[in-house]
Amino acid sequence: MKTLLIDYGMGNLGSARRALEECGADVVVSEDPGALEEVDRFVLPGVGSFGEGMAHLNSLGWPAKIKSALQRPHVAMLGICLGMQLLAETGFEGGENSGLGLVPGVVLRLNPPTPDTRIPHVGWNEVHYSQESRLFSAIPNKSDFYFVHSFHFLPARPADVLAYSPYCGQFVSAIGVNNVFGVQFHPEKSARPGLQILRNFLNGVLC
Repeated sequence: MKTLLIDYGMGNLGSARRALEECGADVVVSEDPGALEEVDRFVLPGVGSFGEGMAHLNSLGWPAKIKSALQRPHVAMLGICLGMQLLAETGFEGGENSGLGLVPGVVLRLNPPTPDTRIPHVGWNEVHYSQESRLFSAIPNKSDFYFVHSFHFLPARPADVLAYSPYCGQFVSAIGVNNVFGVQFHPEKSARPGLQILRNFLNGVLC
């Protein structure tokens, strides 16, 4: 499966590329939005702030090309960590900023329930399914994945939520709308369950 890893200066491309290749992907890493025309799967990674991420994507011309690519049959997108958050309509990290608008909702700071609750949320945490999804095929419910984040995606439509995780009450840890998917955790750092997420994305989400 030919897969594009979007390089917009905001992600750990090395570990994501190695994980995708381990799962059988033929990975292309590119700063050129034109590369979307040659692939069936593409991944938007990300580490950093929402506002900075969108500024980078806009400066390179990615948003319009991403939306166009998703109109083609058999194409699917996966956003990872910040990449999931950028799928939203609006984010409030570093001020109010427009996102890609692919999944209705907003990105807000995690709200710690007690003064000693640590933000950012860093480490392993369970992922609880809210509905069946091929993205989680062959992965037991409540499996642990690795997280690093201070903000979370609040979707406008409950039907778009695939999974929650328990922290600061609970937050949405996976979303899916048609051929667009997002995970708040880092599958490339999440051992066997994380690699299975990537395999499912590459091979099964549109079957």
